[in-house]
Amino acid sequence: MTHTLLVELLTEELPPKALARLGDTFATLIHDGLAARDFLDTGAVATAYASPRRLAVHITSVRSSSPDKPIREKVLPVSVALDKDGNASAPLQKKLASLASQAGCESISLADLERASDGKAESLFFSYTAPGQALATGLQATLEESIGKLPIPKVMSYQRPDGATVQFVRPVHGLLALLDDQVVPLSILGLQSGRTTLGHRFLTEKSPLTIPTANHYADILREQGKVIAAFETRKQKIHGDLLAAAGDDDILMPPALLDEVTALVEWPVVYACKFDDEFLAVPQECLILTMQTNQKYFALTDKAGKLRSRFLIVSNIQTPDPTNIIRGNERVIRPRLSDAKFFFEQDRKRSLHDRISGLGAVVYHNKLGSQAERNGRVVALAVAIAKSLGADTQLAERAALLSKADLLTDMVGEFPELQGVMGTYYARHDGEHEEVATAIGEHYQPRFAGDALPSTRTGTIVALADKLETLVGIWGIGLAPTGDKDPFALRRHALGILRMLIEQQLNLSLSHLLALAAEPFKGNTHFSSPVGEVMVFLHDRLRGLLRDRGYSQDTVEAVVSQAPDRLDDIVKRLDAVKSFSALPEAQSLAAANKRITNILKKNEHAFGEINPALLQETAEQRLYGALTDTRNEVDKAFAAGDFSGTLKALAALRDDVDAFFNDVMVMAEDVSLRTNRLSLLSTLHGMMNRVADISKLAT
Repeated sequence: MTHTLLVELLTEELPPKALARLGDTFATLIHDGLAARDFLDTGAVATAYASPRRLAVHITSVRSSSPDKPIREKVLPVSVALDKDGNASAPLQKKLASLASQAGCESISLADLERASDGKAESLFFSYTAPGQALATGLQATLEESIGKLPIPKVMSYQRPDGATVQFVRPVHGLLALLDDQVVPLSILGLQSGRTTLGHRFLTEKSPLTIPTANHYADILREQGKVIAAFETRKQKIHGDLLAAAGDDDILMPPALLDEVTALVEWPVVYACKFDDEFLAVPQECLILTMQTNQKYFALTDKAGKLRSRFLIVSNIQTPDPTNIIRGNERVIRPRLSDAKFFFEQDRKRSLHDRISGLGAVVYHNKLGSQAERNGRVVALAVAIAKSLGADTQLAERAALLSKADLLTDMVGEFPELQGVMGTYYARHDGEHEEVATAIGEHYQPRFAGDALPSTRTGTIVALADKLETLVGIWGIGLAPTGDKDPFALRRHALGILRMLIEQQLNLSLSHLLALAAEPFKGNTHFSSPVGEVMVFLHDRLRGLLRDRGYSQDTVEAVVSQAPDRLDDIVKRLDAVKSFSALPEAQSLAAANKRITNILKKNEHAFGEINPALLQETAEQRLYGALTDTRNEVDKAFAAGDFSGTLKALAALRDDVDAFFNDVMVMAEDVSLRTNRLSLLSTLHGMMNRVADISKLAT
């Protein structure tokens, strides 16, 4: 017979950003700990509960005691256990006394032991049945173990009323443990288990709530305690109530904000508030960030994305007349918005260009100089990239020059998340070219996986320059990413570079870009050029990026193994390889190409022109003729960028290639014949691998 278990820790308010993870981990650890101790039946389900003042878990199919367990334990090798007369040796007698205590026997004699091989030597074994444990014993050990493993952001030491000092994420005031309707006797953090808990701090009486059975926990907390204990249930209610209160407006609901608000309330209620329309003159990004970051409010916009002066709050208090709550929150937000308005107005009194000189006083990295020095490198790189693309170098130079100036504004000083965004607003106010203003904000893009790329050519150029300078500079001073450590987000910068080159089909050489990025660092004694290493790193990132886009590993490897220097046509190459691999001739040609690659590797030297007069075998003559007939078609398709056509043209060679390997001895004793046949294979190899290394498709 199985039962239902409930365990709850009643605490002071838990850290909101950690609550969801704490709740899930607490439930998982208790479940897994009991399963490891054989207290759970098949199909046991753990339900996590986490609110600002509690962590709890509800588990079904729990045994009141673990089953008895048959144990067969090796005692000692016979050579050690018995003396020359076959009697128990002193080591055996000592071991048997210990085993008797362990097995709960009065004594164990030699006759109770089994003599058998342990795989290496003959040994003595003792078999007995270990009685199961009571749930209280196993749960006590599991709870202690689980509390020690919780992902606590910062441990807090506090003193219990009895004077004892204990440690946990927040002070714990209650321990509830029920198996069906019975209290499981436990002791943890100076507390004894019981069947009571507390409801909402303000909406219910402070007297304890009695939980009659484990299955009544969530219902009693909701109905009598005004607490929605399950994190996800609370989150779904908040989400639905926010959408309902937004009406025809759109609501800005970042997942992180929704999670944090869910962790702040036990009985969520949504109210609508307003702020003065005068604040709408401030860039809406500032107002939205102020509301979300400082106050945990939800901003509303119209269908065009323009900010409303109405916003929503999630309160922990339900009342028939919420006037005081609404007015209080409106009163709180006003000084925040006033600060944003003040910063915006003050910042516009000084142009971005006038702030550039101040970058010299801002340290970028002690081995790479100031932000001014970095800015100079980014400007030079942006101009060089613009020239390579035939773009407007003046716009690129100006945008790169102003790109970091907003770091010295009051608004960005208060809200670092707005760097680039405020630069765009201030550049427009200063009368800068619109593409320059846009590029200042766009040069940080893409900021994360899936983020939009810069929409302007100038923005793309400055974004490339900024990311290349960071990647090469930081790597060059010995701070390459290692394992899961990447404090300078070089992996993100690399993916941003790759995405821009691929998705915007930029005709730029990776090796040239890296060389340009490394050039300004040459006089730096801390810097060692990492161009080769970074190229390998970029190709590794490229493999992951392409696999994430649905290309098979073989297809990706066929293209990337050639270490492509340009990426503007890589999607066409991948699609061509994908189409080629579906042809019936593909596997045969891939296998042949792999064989040719291995042969040529063993004979590494420059091969000359094919001499038709030395082609003696019919199979090699036919292959040469097929190559000659196919070459023009392959060259024409490749020159036109028709990579699918290039690979499909090769399909006509399959029979002649197969016949060549069946009938021709490549490594002939005659040096001239051998060299000529290797030259034929080298020519074929070059044609086969112009688009990709198709040998990677061989299975």
